[in-house]
Amino acid sequence: MSISEKSTQLQDEYNPQTRIDEALRLEPEFWKHKTLEKMSKEEWEALCDGCGKCCLNKLEIKGKIKFTNTHCRFLDCKSCLCKIYEHRFKVVPDCRDINLAAVREKPRWLPKTCAYWLLDNGYDLPAWHPLITGNASSVHKAGMALSGRTLVNETKVDDYENYIVDWADL
Repeated sequence: MSISEKSTQLQDEYNPQTRIDEALRLEPEFWKHKTLEKMSKEEWEALCDGCGKCCLNKLEIKGKIKFTNTHCRFLDCKSCLCKIYEHRFKVVPDCRDINLAAVREKPRWLPKTCAYWLLDNGYDLPAWHPLITGNASSVHKAGMALSGRTLVNETKVDDYENYIVDWADL
């Protein structure tokens, strides 16, 4: 069985709420008094709201990032989580690590609802963020995740320019 098959099998058994429950054991509201640079790996990972938007394919056109509704083939469109998260860089060589450099990269390629970008630019987490609500599904219920949107798997795309979207939360 390949890495992607094993990871897909593991992901199918994964409960996204488990990640939030573990995050809630961290220091309460750590994001309010720690900079991104000072966060532990666990705190950093907990900031991810699970929206899946970073897994959308993007184009840079005339110095601006344009989001498409095409997604990485390893994105689970229901949970909006990566099916191969632990192995993503081995399996997908151009997968981007969400690190401090990525958060600060210009032009901005992370969605404007991204917790990393928000905190680094002086904003607080939105009321629907799972760290605020304690519920992994709050990002979906607020309509801030990719779930329920018209998406196209990148394996079915020839010309990404035909799939550019202008969603308000990007």
